Amino acid sequence: EWRFGDDVKPRWSLSSSQYVKEAIKNVEAELAKSNLRLPGKASTPMPLNYRPELDTSPLLTDEAVNYYQSQISILHWAVELGRIDIYIDTALLSQHLVHPRQGHLEAIYYIYSYLKKHERCTMVFDDAPVIFGEADFPVFEWTDFYGDVKESIPPNAPEPRGNPVQTTAFVDANHAGNQVTRRSHTGILIYCNSAPIVWYSKAQATVETSTFGSEFVALRIAVELIEALRYKLRMLGVPVEGPTNVLCDNKSVVTNSTEPSSVLKKKHNSICYHRVREAVAAQVIRIAHIPTGQNLADMFTKPLGGCKLHEFCKKILYQMG
Repeated sequence: EWRFGDDVKPRWSLSSSQYVKEAIKNVEAELAKSNLRLPGKASTPMPLNYRPELDTSPLLTDEAVNYYQSQISILHWAVELGRIDIYIDTALLSQHLVHPRQGHLEAIYYIYSYLKKHERCTMVFDDAPVIFGEADFPVFEWTDFYGDVKESIPPNAPEPRGNPVQTTAFVDANHAGNQVTRRSHTGILIYCNSAPIVWYSKAQATVETSTFGSEFVALRIAVELIEALRYKLRMLGVPVEGPTNVLCDNKSVVTNSTEPSSVLKKKHNSICYHRVREAVAAQVIRIAHIPTGQNLADMFTKPLGGCKLHEFCKKILYQMG
């Protein structure tokens, strides 16, 4: 239960503090067997000049590989319990589960050093709706392009009860972020009212030749997550309020997604292009532009500096310290 200042209304909250403390304790005990300690206090989960894909340190032994994989699983559970500030770093290290190197294991220790410095962390689920300016979401006629397309509503859904729930999604992509494969990385954060519900950070399955393409792939993934969430809410009897508000920081992608007259000039992006536009036409989503500095999904696409990371975390997590 959580309260904001003089606001007497209680709110649900989720804390991973105890889980993180136990994980740190176990890692320190393992290091102590070799007379080692965690690195000094870290202000970020990963050094900004470290790239896991460029690491050329020696490969780990079979025993160390098992230990590395177990630690990645532990960190993933911490992320599931709300430690989204280490999500992108854990996701990047997860790409090296098969052939991890010594540098990758040391990067895990660095994450634990960061967690030790920032043990107290709470995710609060606020039910207050977000107020958007309707002018940011222009409405167009889509009938000539996709016919009378409508959102698919599950016929066996129970009668909705209670107050309607507003859904909002932040979407971003780090174009060609992997310096070896040049695959982009998708970041998505979805809210129900003011409560973070879904967070997603994963490398894209294809290599995109432009920022435009990588952002459209991220939007297509976001549409699939949004549709799944809206279906789940309806099957739980929760009324869903209007289209999901999707916020993206690429103006070209926003224009091509929301204006029927916009023409796609790159045919290899056509599947994502029509998938997103049809969702707009069916009023599953509506898309607006947001400045990069306000796009919370940015923290799921690449490691950020201490100040910027802390600024984003303060908007999602409480008791950082």
